[in-house]
Amino acid sequence: MHKQPGGHLLTWLDAMKAQSPPHFNSSTLHASDHDHTLESPQSCTYDMQLRESAAATAAYTAWKKQCPSAVRMFKKLMVEAKAKQVVVFLDYDGTLSPIVDDPDQAHMSDDMRAIVKEVATYFPTAIISGRARPKVYEFVQLAELYYAGSHGMDIMGPADATNGFKAKGTRVKDKMGNDVVLFQPASEYLPLMDEVCKILSESSKGVRGARVEHNRFCVTIHFRRVKEESWGALAEKVENVLKDYPTLNLTHGRKVLEIRPAIAWDKGKAVDFLLSSLGLADSSEVFPVYIGDDRTDEDAFKVLKDLKHGCGILVTSVPKETKASFSLRDPHEVMEFLLYLVRWKKQELDGVKNGSKTSPCI
Repeated sequence: MHKQPGGHLLTWLDAMKAQSPPHFNSSTLHASDHDHTLESPQSCTYDMQLRESAAATAAYTAWKKQCPSAVRMFKKLMVEAKAKQVVVFLDYDGTLSPIVDDPDQAHMSDDMRAIVKEVATYFPTAIISGRARPKVYEFVQLAELYYAGSHGMDIMGPADATNGFKAKGTRVKDKMGNDVVLFQPASEYLPLMDEVCKILSESSKGVRGARVEHNRFCVTIHFRRVKEESWGALAEKVENVLKDYPTLNLTHGRKVLEIRPAIAWDKGKAVDFLLSSLGLADSSEVFPVYIGDDRTDEDAFKVLKDLKHGCGILVTSVPKETKASFSLRDPHEVMEFLLYLVRWKKQELDGVKNGSKTSPCI
């Protein structure tokens, strides 16, 4: 969503609310042992939450008929991927790690890190996040991956990557001393993003719970710890600052507003760039898989849908409008899917080694 006039503040806020699943009070929901004969306020709340929870479950079950589980449909997916080069693209927050109130605490588990490392052993693998690339790298700590931070505006890959990536990027060393290549299509915006982040950090101080995060090529304003009645005031502060910066755009995600350079670049463009760099663009012999949970991942889902091969997988526990073809409920199911993917590849390789032409079974 591009920057809008003041009348559209409510649209942003409504869209943010729609991006996050509802939460029910577990202490109330587990109070079924109590006598609810009398219509106390607590029993009324309990009954209402039960009805809302049941309705949400029914809606999600119905939605999955259009966007089925990628775990349950795994064998069908791998029939399409057979004899093709699988390429794996992963979002970070909400996909490899749970969504948490403090973005600095969004750590992935050791088990998730281990399975992602295995995935990268068998398939070209990239993490594409709205976070600053160095922050995502700090969380993941795997040098063999491609990293695209700031929604793809800051891409890093191993120095032994394909010639296409090296030709377009700059060779440097990362914090661990590894040789890497950087590609940054919005590098001229860095001073501007620094300036906007500083102004927003100062102007949002009066809103309790607000947090401004500098993600290098985008600035993220977190609403997760802000009381809902204060969302309008915080969004208005953001818009007031942005009025002076016509070369920047405003987008929304899960309880965040984000300011980005107004260039034709997004997660979908990052997928295109990485496939091209790997020499896999416009090829029916490639099977890209993109897994993400946020509306910003829709740009990547659209790219894969237009390719007519590969698949987009949305991570969500509630129904959402999406261009993805399949779904996973949460990071735990993401890990399960990635484990299946590794096992499938190992069995495929074993079959080739043993001269077997049978399809691997999971």
